[in-house]
Amino acid sequence: MASTCKLESKKINGTVVLVKKRALELVPSEVVQQQTYEILGDKVILQLISSVNGDSENKGKLGNPTHLRDESKVGDESKFSVTFDLDEEFGAPGAFIIKNFNPSEFFLKKLTLEVEVDDPSHGGMHFVCNSWVYPAEKYKSDHIFFVNQAWLPSETPVKLRWYREEELLNLRGNGIGKLEEWDRVYDYAYYNDLGDPEKGSTYVRPILGGSTKYPYPRRGRTSRPPTKTDPNSESRLPLLMSFGIYVPRDEKFAPLKMTDFIRIALKVIVQLLVPELESLGNINLNEFNSFEDILKIYGGGINLPEDVLQRSSIEMIKEFIQSSGQEFLKYPMPQFYMVATEDKSAWRTDEEFAREMLAGINPVCICGLKEFPPTSKLDPKVYGDQTSNITREHIQNQLDGLTIEEAIKVNQLFILNHHDTLMPYMRQINMTSTKIYASRTLLFLQKDGTLKLLGIELSLPHPDGDQHGFISKVFTPQEYGTEASIWQLAKAYVAVNDSGVHQLISHWLHTHATIEPIVIATNRQLSVLHPIYKLLHPHFRDTMHINALARQTLLNAGGILEQTVFPTKYAMEMTSAAYKDWVFPEQALPADLIKRGVAIEDPESEKGIRLLIQDYPYAVDGLEIWSAIKSWVQEYCTIYYKTDDMIQKDTELQAWWKELQEEGHGDKKDEPWWPKMQTLKELTDSCTIIIWIASALHAAINFGQYPYGGYLPNRPSMSRRLMPEPGSPEFEELKTNPEKGYLSTITPQLQTLIGISAIEILSTHSSDEIYLGQRDTPEWTNDKESLQALERFGKKLTEIEEKIIKMNNDKKWKNRMGPIKMPYTLLYPLSDTGLTGKGIPNSVSI
Repeated sequence: MASTCKLESKKINGTVVLVKKRALELVPSEVVQQQTYEILGDKVILQLISSVNGDSENKGKLGNPTHLRDESKVGDESKFSVTFDLDEEFGAPGAFIIKNFNPSEFFLKKLTLEVEVDDPSHGGMHFVCNSWVYPAEKYKSDHIFFVNQAWLPSETPVKLRWYREEELLNLRGNGIGKLEEWDRVYDYAYYNDLGDPEKGSTYVRPILGGSTKYPYPRRGRTSRPPTKTDPNSESRLPLLMSFGIYVPRDEKFAPLKMTDFIRIALKVIVQLLVPELESLGNINLNEFNSFEDILKIYGGGINLPEDVLQRSSIEMIKEFIQSSGQEFLKYPMPQFYMVATEDKSAWRTDEEFAREMLAGINPVCICGLKEFPPTSKLDPKVYGDQTSNITREHIQNQLDGLTIEEAIKVNQLFILNHHDTLMPYMRQINMTSTKIYASRTLLFLQKDGTLKLLGIELSLPHPDGDQHGFISKVFTPQEYGTEASIWQLAKAYVAVNDSGVHQLISHWLHTHATIEPIVIATNRQLSVLHPIYKLLHPHFRDTMHINALARQTLLNAGGILEQTVFPTKYAMEMTSAAYKDWVFPEQALPADLIKRGVAIEDPESEKGIRLLIQDYPYAVDGLEIWSAIKSWVQEYCTIYYKTDDMIQKDTELQAWWKELQEEGHGDKKDEPWWPKMQTLKELTDSCTIIIWIASALHAAINFGQYPYGGYLPNRPSMSRRLMPEPGSPEFEELKTNPEKGYLSTITPQLQTLIGISAIEILSTHSSDEIYLGQRDTPEWTNDKESLQALERFGKKLTEIEEKIIKMNNDKKWKNRMGPIKMPYTLLYPLSDTGLTGKGIPNSVSI
């Protein structure tokens, strides 16, 4: 299974590859790469560690110290030669220690030794490092790197076990102590850094995690001191210091990713510094007056008065505007709008509105309707009767001759139900600047596979109190006059709800937040030598860093989400309520589809389930990807675990699974649904779910944000007033100028600019992206069987992409294009750099 080293000489030559630190300066026009720091080879010391011979404490013997020499440069990389002079009793190396006595750090990519191995195709012995090496004076312990071998704890060479355990101890935090930039410490904390109580009560937010009222997954600890106002709240960094937030050093973006990220992120950062923008001149940042106005931001941007630069007090704004010129606040045209060459208003159709529930950016909420009228799971003792007020008369004549009971029986009625999620927060939210309704949307599956909109119920809390239930209005499709404009507004209120649920729950909570504690537990309990670490580690790349940046600018009090998504200050509190319903096994795609009533179990089906909406692009493509991931994980795990007993006796694996539940998802630790991690099936199922969440699920709900939502009328994220009543000035405006009435209801201009700036970042693939089926280096393991299994996985993904392309070109699948004529590409495995609307990165990396 694994290659072994054959030493025939006391001298071993090797090559060390590293990347020197760049000084990054935040200049708005570009990220300027300053002169690199000189790394002197004689100030870097390496020592090999024997895997077979050692001292009385069973620690592998250390070889003689050696230095780097003969530097050569290829692009950003520097290659050094190294020669190890070993005595005859040293034996085969299994690890090495490196110490850096230079004044600055460097990024160590790998060490390759020129030794014979039993598989010549390996080209030597590889130590893939991918870690920052700081000056030795800053490290509290030796920096150890192991050969690219996968060993269970019990199979690890005896002389390496002490080093394996020591390295894990070095990575584990204990909840105390200050963490420095160079530390590689993984530890847990509550979400107690979202509020900023020192700025006043307006910025106070509840602590998420550690309570029954506000349960939450854990985040990485940063060790910032508490606020003076509230000792339970962690102090925050100033906005312009966001990139200095602590995450374990190896979790930070690589230099190339950081360069790409900063270049786009500055557009958002500058806008967050504005309140100032509105005072820079006579700029209309309040309203779009027509759909044509919106299109101008994709062309000429927003013109600023010539004296803006002189009157701006913030240097970064000056430089950004100066370098951007007339392209200030100019955005790329969303793919959604570009492809609509035949009909620029196709986005307004009922068919496209319904199609996006199956093939848009939030295709994970639509459910089968199992009872009529729709009921509620809200506690009637608190919220009264919340049964829907949609009646038979509203929808009966739209069911192609079926009765409601017949349509339910043959699985042709569906619902997009945001009622229960929003109703508990309606009073608080509608006391802010936003005005929303809880919504239920009913749909009918037609013979051609498309969904027909039947009706929309918009609900408000009962004015006499929650215990009295709610009041609502039901709207049905209309084509002409003011009634059609009212119908468009009803759809807009649903789109606002769906945008918020998507961003806060489907996206942030169900991918970013739930994966982070798994990242932490894996690094604390599974050695880099562990086969499950090697399986999962690529799916954690950049997650902790992007989440930390999100807490700084996106999720915090007054941050981007509170400015641009309807729940405003209640946004993160709502995600905590949603986490109460989170169940780990139900994150498996087949389980999710069955739970939502859009699929049923079918042992005779190829995937084991049968979709009730056959033309459901997200589910169809997703099941292909899910099946490929599961096959790869099963094949990989079987290489290392021949029996269930091996899983039960794997001390690291058991400690990992225990900590993931009891610490990482500690508020869920007593749930009965956690897999027991006693069998190969439980291991493969759990790892498949983790990889699915981090890769394909995140890709499906993230990278379509700008292609679909960059044109905000299609995916408004806020509504500022309730449905206009006849006789009101708002109703008259809707009658005389429907476009203005629509735009006056949804997200205003400044929030639109901030919002689409944010989703431009989130939808962009960096130039160093690593996609599903790929690894950052071909030498990620020395195990031939694992390498071959990954190769088969990659080939299967290529076949799946070809299959998806073929389906997209088949006109019988109407939901793959829709009226907008935009193919469903979000689950194509591969992508180019940029805003592509496709590609499945390995990890939640943006």
